[in-house]
Amino acid sequence: MTSQSTVLITGASTGIGAIYAQRFARRGHDLVLVARDTTRLEALAASLREETGVAVDILPADLTLPSDLAAVEARLREDAKIEILINNAGAALSGQFIDQSTDDVARLVTLNTTALVRLASAIAPRLAQAGTGAIVNIGSVVGLAPEFGMSVYGATKAFVLFLSQGLSLELTPKGVFVQAVLPAGTRTEIWQRAGIDINTLADLMSVDELVDAALVGFDRRELVTIPPLHDAAHWEALNGARLGLISDLRQAQVAERYQVAP
Repeated sequence: MTSQSTVLITGASTGIGAIYAQRFARRGHDLVLVARDTTRLEALAASLREETGVAVDILPADLTLPSDLAAVEARLREDAKIEILINNAGAALSGQFIDQSTDDVARLVTLNTTALVRLASAIAPRLAQAGTGAIVNIGSVVGLAPEFGMSVYGATKAFVLFLSQGLSLELTPKGVFVQAVLPAGTRTEIWQRAGIDINTLADLMSVDELVDAALVGFDRRELVTIPPLHDAAHWEALNGARLGLISDLRQAQVAERYQVAP
């Protein structure tokens, strides 16, 4: 990856995506910004061009719509200058599962998982062939904790973490870096869009701090970056326990505790 390579960022009109755009532009990268809000995209693009002098294209798209998603996929497949994908677009959903409409749940899953994996699938073969590039997937600490009570949202973010870990195993040997970023509560518009009053939430991280921390992890080639986690040993212990569990899975024999005497 060079400073001349292009970064495509989804959910780029505001919040985490907009700060990623600012930071990468300041590093000298050209940008392709993807979001639904054309007016905001145009304003951000103009500001970044004036501030940094980089080239900024906008690609208005609603990633829950197949035709819009296909257009972004095509750009990722065909534009060889794009070497970094920031898979940031996502949404949350307020309320309990039994109170959420099936259509709302389906849209959430489409945006948070289907769109994310399709975009990664669109760019990964080209990056692997070139032996360079990066895919950054924005997950959430909620994907580690069903106890937070956001069942569908958390499930989509658990998918993001698993996918990122799996892709890292496949793509790292081919020269492609894959990073999962797991924010905790961050001061973005995702809460308002989910019908949650942000003023009822305490201790939200600023977007600037979140993205700057994520980029520290990016520069260090950290596979899983958890900006709010103060003791890295906790993640290491969790991951170590997971690996220990894998070593104890013996599929040819039922565990003794499940064996029934004849």
